[in-house]
Amino acid sequence: MAQVEVRGLTKNFGRTTAVSGMSFTAPAGKVTGFLGPNGSGKTTTLRMVLGLVRPTAGEALIAGVPYRRLAEPRRVVGALLEATGFHPGRRARDHLRVLAAANRIPDRRLDEVLSQVDLARDANRRVREFSLGMRQRLGIAAALLGDPEVMLLDEPVNGLDPAGIAWLRGLLRSLAGEGRTIVVASHLLSEVAQTVDHVVIVSAGRLRFAGPLRDIGETNQALESAFLNLTSVSE
Repeated sequence: MAQVEVRGLTKNFGRTTAVSGMSFTAPAGKVTGFLGPNGSGKTTTLRMVLGLVRPTAGEALIAGVPYRRLAEPRRVVGALLEATGFHPGRRARDHLRVLAAANRIPDRRLDEVLSQVDLARDANRRVREFSLGMRQRLGIAAALLGDPEVMLLDEPVNGLDPAGIAWLRGLLRSLAGEGRTIVVASHLLSEVAQTVDHVVIVSAGRLRFAGPLRDIGETNQALESAFLNLTSVSE
């Protein structure tokens, strides 16, 4: 399975440095928590990994190559950066069908992923009728569509109720157990500490820690203490 490697990534927006010399590896078969306060550079980093933002310096590799060189990127990488990229009048199944057609993914995957995210009964409802939590689930379904080796999820618990958060934890652990690489960006430690194996902590656009969760403490309290000592800047 593929892993994600970030090597010396830097991104400047004019005189503002959003990300500075960041390097880490998200290993295959693990859930990596990409942690930091709001505005710490997490989303900018993920966008560089996905080729949506050109780095000022450094590189990001998926399975050893930049995203742009992947022959069938949606079959390698599934991503959820925000749950707002839906046409409000389109039905959930049709949203997925458009993505599947554009990426040569068979229609049978539509029902599989809708069932996987517990939206099978809502497949023919229009997205404007969906709650934020349901939109998050639809975004996760879209990320799963190509049965990818790598999942990059930015704040995926937004809008999910406690049952939804528990469901997501189980899904991520199951996917990692299949050998996939899972990266979950979050500013809420309590929502990822029970799920992740590996931790990358950033603030002010810089890497502060990268390694197994056990190396920075056996409890959520220890992780919280490490986290709260960080500062943030605008992303």
